[in-house]
Amino acid sequence: MFNKIMKRGQRKPSKSEAIEPPIPTTAAPDVTVNHASRMPAAPPQAPTLVPIPQNPGVVEVLPMLKDVPLSDRHVVFIRKLQNCCIMFDFSDTMKSAREKEIKRQTLAELVDLVQSGSCKMNEIMQEELVKMISINIFRCLPPSSHEMGLEGGDPEEDEMFMDPVWPHLQLVYELLLRYVVSSDTDTKVAKKYLDHSFVLKLLDLFDSEDLREREYLKTILHRIYGRFMVHRPFIRNAINNIFYRFLFETERYSGIGELLEILGSIINGFALPMKEEHKLFLVRALIPLHKSKCVTSYHQQLSYCITQFVEKDYRLADTVIRGLLKYWPVTNCGKEVLFLGELEEILEVTQSAEFQRCVVPLFRQIGRSLNSSHFQVAERALFWWNNEHIVSLIAENRHVILPIIFEALEKNIRGHWNQAILGLSSNVRKMFLEMDTELFEKCQRQYEEMEAGAGDREERRELAWKRLEEVATQI
Repeated sequence: MFNKIMKRGQRKPSKSEAIEPPIPTTAAPDVTVNHASRMPAAPPQAPTLVPIPQNPGVVEVLPMLKDVPLSDRHVVFIRKLQNCCIMFDFSDTMKSAREKEIKRQTLAELVDLVQSGSCKMNEIMQEELVKMISINIFRCLPPSSHEMGLEGGDPEEDEMFMDPVWPHLQLVYELLLRYVVSSDTDTKVAKKYLDHSFVLKLLDLFDSEDLREREYLKTILHRIYGRFMVHRPFIRNAINNIFYRFLFETERYSGIGELLEILGSIINGFALPMKEEHKLFLVRALIPLHKSKCVTSYHQQLSYCITQFVEKDYRLADTVIRGLLKYWPVTNCGKEVLFLGELEEILEVTQSAEFQRCVVPLFRQIGRSLNSSHFQVAERALFWWNNEHIVSLIAENRHVILPIIFEALEKNIRGHWNQAILGLSSNVRKMFLEMDTELFEKCQRQYEEMEAGAGDREERRELAWKRLEEVATQI
């Protein structure tokens, strides 16, 4: 047994093991031990490099990794990572300009190295890489515009916020992205360092006002979700919590649109039958996102996610449509136009049985939109009759729909101020007449009888008020 152990101990290292660091890369403590009585032993084969500098604020000039012997490459790699852990003040562009440029060049070299796969990283190198990335990107974000009292301006006219640290930050994000997508990255090893805590801090950065940073974060988080299956439930739950905090606490979060873009791809990959947790996420988080004042900033992505749910499971159409009606805007005409457009997209993938369940509350709201004094709202509602699928659904349920919206159409034709609305309303009226003449004439008679009795109802109302006034004066 002893001989076997000795033989194992004398085993030659393989090529992949030749770049393993002989000792941890942490700096040695400042302790001196005097062994004067001991004879100096034969020095081991140590790297021919100078020790790691003791001053953490000094950027060390190191050779290019391609010029370093293979046996020393891992040490230089780690020392370059330690160089990149040094942070600089970018409020003054001239301060430490040389050191900033050295760090930028080092980061660019590391990006090329990871992208090319010419240096396979062991666990210690990966740990140091993620540590350096964390030091650079996990930071206090600059004050947002609403915290500085600048939220009153027009977002389309305001200049986009640009983080002055971006020259370094971009390269760090690119390095993280290349590390995540690299075929040389072993997910079993990487998940030790790209853990739940790392992902949670990454999600917090989505509140950055720098659009460039949020784009990188969106891509990286999507890649992490795709490669690390162990993180998928955690990521979905963390995004859910961000939406809850946005809806019920802060009502401010810069990265809602980017998170919804990621969710659009995630929802597209849901398996059927859909899990109950996914349906709850739709009802409790996605649909309530419509009530926010700033829904216009992320409505396109939100609408895509909602439509994806209905495409996946047509039975959700009734739930989604009633949810939109619950949060229907009353005075915000721009928001109402968005809702009408989203409803049209949902109805395009809605089947007849689900449409019949919500047809009455849906077209009561459409009737109110048809009579809107804002011509864009009325116009957007009338455009529904240009959609063949929606027209077919309306034709199947015309006995329910026409009595609901007939009065709205007649009011538009008789008195709307916008000529385009008059023309569109006349076209819709003609379409119903061609669908079912008997039904149309019936609705028209009912409307005329109602108009004829309007004078009598007005007289009875005024008489009731006069009697009430007389009773009040006698008290």
